[in-house]
This record gives sequence, structure tokens and C-alpha cells, in this order.
Amino acid sequence: MPNIATLLKSEITRLSKKAARQSTAPLQAASSSQRHQLATLKKQVHVLEQEVAKLRRLVGKTAAVAAPSTAEDGEKVRFSAKGLKSLRSRLGLSAEDFGKLIGVTGQSVYNWEAEKTVPRQSQVVAIAALRGVGKKEVKARLEQLAGQG
Repeated sequence: MPNIATLLKSEITRLSKKAARQSTAPLQAASSSQRHQLATLKKQVHVLEQEVAKLRRLVGKTAAVAAPSTAEDGEKVRFSAKGLKSLRSRLGLSAEDFGKLIGVTGQSVYNWEAEKTVPRQSQVVAIAALRGVGKKEVKARLEQLAGQG
């Protein structure tokens, strides 16, 4: 005949395991559901990251096409502070007037000449366009700009 203490011990163990399973079953179900939702969200994030990368590449290509780095005749445009200073003196312009012609301030022109800053590519193209212009044409453009402003 089995010992009563052993029977009680096994019954208590069985009942405690049953109670523990009953109390943890909802937690296990919730945990499983959350893991499933987390996996779904990770997949969605991965897909969205891929789309963002594609769009960035696409925008990068269109920006490169939209901002030409060459002059109209197809040759590469270069910038040097010394060349800018000599162009401005050849045309007999102040930094303020030269800046008006290319759409910047006189301070920007001074900074470019002092090599403190570098003009944007669109501004370099505008400077290159002024290389082939004479003093009379420059004065006419300045008068036209003054008439508009």
C-alpha cells in the first residue's frame, strides 16, 4: 500500500501544475500572437526600406540629370578664385554688380575670391557664361536688371 504522504505529494504536484497551466495559457497565447504581429511588422518595415532605397536611387539619378555640370557647349566648367577676380576686373565690375549678374550677393563674390567658399555648380555655369561677354553687354544687362528691380 502506497504511503499516504507520497499520494498527497503527487496529488498536490498534479494540481499545482494544472493551476499553473491554466494561469499561463492566456499569457502564452498573447505572447504567440505578439510574436506573429512583430514578425509581420518586420516584414513590412523591410519592404518599406527597400522602397525608400529605390526612391533615393531614382531621386539621385533625376537630380544628376536636372543639375548639369557642363556648359552649353558640352565642356566641363571649372572654377578658380583667381579667374573670377580677373574676370571681374576685366569687366570693370564691383563685387556687388557682378553678384547681381549671376544672382548672388556681393559678399558671396568676395568669399569666392578669397577662397572662403565655393560657388554652387549652377553659379559656376553662370560665371562661365559671363566669360564671353564684353563690357557693353554687361552694362546693358545691369541696366536691364536695375530697370526690373
